[in-house]
Amino acid sequence: MSHEKCLKHVKTPCTSVAPSLVRVPVAHCFGPRGLYKRRFCAVCRKGLEAPGVRCEVCELHVHPDCVPFACSDCRQCHQDGHRDHDTHLHHWREGNLPSGARCEVCRKACGSSDVLAGVRCEWCGVQALSCTGTPGSSPCPLPQAHSVCSAALAPECTFGRLRTMVLPPACVRLLSRNFSKMHCFRISESTAPEPGEGDDSVDGSAPAGPGREVMALESSKQTLKIFDGNDAVQRNHFRAITVPRLAKSQEVLEVALRAYYITEDPQGFQLQALPAPALVGDTGASGKVWSGGTTEEEGSRGPGARDVPSIVRIPEAWIIRALPRSQEVLKIYPAWLKVGVAYVSMRVTPQSTARTVVLEALPLLGRQAEGLKSFQLVEVLMGSRQVQRAVLADEEPLLDRLREIRQHLKLPPDCRPLLVFVNPRSGGLKGRDLLCSFRKLLNPHQVFELTNGGPLPGFHVFSQVPCFRVLVCGGDGTVGWVLAALEEMRHRLACPEPAVAILPLGTGNDLGRVLRWGSGYSGEDPFSVLVSVDEADAVLVDRWTILLDAHEAGGGEESVADAEPPKMVHMSNYCGIGIDAELSLDFHQAREEEPGKFTSRFHNKGVYVRVGLQKISHPRGLHRALRLQAERQEVELPSIEGLIFLNIPSWGSGADLWGSDSDSRFEKPRMDDGLLEVVGVTGVVHMGQVQGGLRSGIRIAQGSYFRVTLLKATPVQVDGEPWVQAPGHMIISAAGPKVHMLRKAKQKPRKAGTPKDVRADGAPAPDGDSK
Repeated sequence: MSHEKCLKHVKTPCTSVAPSLVRVPVAHCFGPRGLYKRRFCAVCRKGLEAPGVRCEVCELHVHPDCVPFACSDCRQCHQDGHRDHDTHLHHWREGNLPSGARCEVCRKACGSSDVLAGVRCEWCGVQALSCTGTPGSSPCPLPQAHSVCSAALAPECTFGRLRTMVLPPACVRLLSRNFSKMHCFRISESTAPEPGEGDDSVDGSAPAGPGREVMALESSKQTLKIFDGNDAVQRNHFRAITVPRLAKSQEVLEVALRAYYITEDPQGFQLQALPAPALVGDTGASGKVWSGGTTEEEGSRGPGARDVPSIVRIPEAWIIRALPRSQEVLKIYPAWLKVGVAYVSMRVTPQSTARTVVLEALPLLGRQAEGLKSFQLVEVLMGSRQVQRAVLADEEPLLDRLREIRQHLKLPPDCRPLLVFVNPRSGGLKGRDLLCSFRKLLNPHQVFELTNGGPLPGFHVFSQVPCFRVLVCGGDGTVGWVLAALEEMRHRLACPEPAVAILPLGTGNDLGRVLRWGSGYSGEDPFSVLVSVDEADAVLVDRWTILLDAHEAGGGEESVADAEPPKMVHMSNYCGIGIDAELSLDFHQAREEEPGKFTSRFHNKGVYVRVGLQKISHPRGLHRALRLQAERQEVELPSIEGLIFLNIPSWGSGADLWGSDSDSRFEKPRMDDGLLEVVGVTGVVHMGQVQGGLRSGIRIAQGSYFRVTLLKATPVQVDGEPWVQAPGHMIISAAGPKVHMLRKAKQKPRKAGTPKDVRADGAPAPDGDSK
């Protein structure tokens, strides 16, 4: 409903017209039903008194019954195929603004708890007034003069205050149209799928549980599971195809490509067998690779091959792999008008250069008699705003040039995208809420859930980004997990040493305390967290390697044969041997048995205290169960129950175990000095006194190389991850380059009248949803 004079200013068309106005349709990611107070449905424009659904990317609210009528106008977070857009416009979303929202132009209130009023850009957060109404309410709730405010703003979006941290959509390109947004952004599948999803009988992308099996429809046919990459295997998301049992390998590959809507030449792809759980380690099954109708394994031409003996078990799961291309096709256009053809197509190989291509193209264009010196090869890049030309050098390898163009990222000069890792299991339910908030504030392609594939997928996506930062939302164990993955991927990254910030969600959070990120997340505005990361300072932190050799010290052949193989772990905070590791292990086991009870930081500390009280009267004599060498010199140990190697000045949820007293025997500890401090504790009571600030630990040694000999099985913990280590040796040494961490800048006093947080340049930050 609208006044006739206001009709020309209505920003949001009705649902029957809106789909035809969308240039690039983008589906929504509707999550589970929830109660959203003071929110309105974007389709019927009525209030959400009953439970509704919300898009996890653009925060569109609708009734469950209105989902089929919702316009597919979600945020376009990546390029669609080969579309090229040099500019990025505002993505306006009407209504459901926070109560304190103010117009960017006239600075008057633009939010409303009665109707859908006002518009907001989904990227930069700029808010403006619009003149709209809902059935049954006042048709024009706001003055008419305010309805043109959004039109007064520039159409181009600058991404607001977070522009240096946002991964621009132009930097992400998906060549396939069949990607599910739930899969792209790693959002858990909702119980109410979007319209059109799940209707295709070929699509089996829903997770397959233990009781779900793909059965052959007929005895003469077989059903195969097809995965489109390692990430799909980790998520157990596949598409099922049904082919005749006597189908040729080429036929199976073509059906698999059609299932994923891949229309390219099948010769550029292969199917690689995925071993079943019972076949793990069987090189015969896992080694089956088939490409374009041929195989690399003798006696098998892929799934369903006719000449495979009946005794050979054909795997039921396969992965589509793209073959590396050894040649490409270029279109060469003549720069003169009088020519018989518009262009000529030429194949380029790794040996092809600009000179060789010109020599081959001139005869095809009838200009071979004029000589090579009269011509040059010009690369033309056509964007939506301008055309760029570059003259290629004679010896320029064209195949490498093509690969570089396809991987080129159009990052602004001052852009340092933020790669976000969130562990939803840390901090109770706060990790899940942060995951949703960061997806709305940033590009969802830069926010990753660690329980869904770990850190490697995120580093793979950012492998070509020349400069980026990392934010880890989790406890000390989560931070160590991400740092270990970073060390593994460092040589494959264009930015090999990204700085890492921490949003502490765990119980101890000692590294977060040292870097000024606090003792734990207590519900701060996610936008303020991102601003603090952007303003943080880079510092260096030592990284240590612990080699665990579980051979029996002085044992015989039988003990060596039964011992565990050597393994290596990394450390950033501290390593504990003895009583503190035993407490961590008991806490870890209790949490594994009943994870639902460990959702409160206060409760977790209470469990630590209760476990510690149970171990007060159990002396262990740790100093008699191990030997210590520092810098290859034997160290005599006092009577202790725990031995702790410190890299940072925080232990056990913020305690200063080393102490602040000066000591002429040791240097002043720093987290980037290449030295570890070794401290002993006499028992649980001593540990409690240290955490209460009444005492410090017993200073034993300081150095850069240590060797510990365990004479019996002893609890060990590294950065909060405990286990029982078999008798043997532990060697602690530096782990190569130091890691770059981000330390939160000291807060400056605010001036009177300054708003607490500014989301866009001058626009207030939106309030969070209340559920």
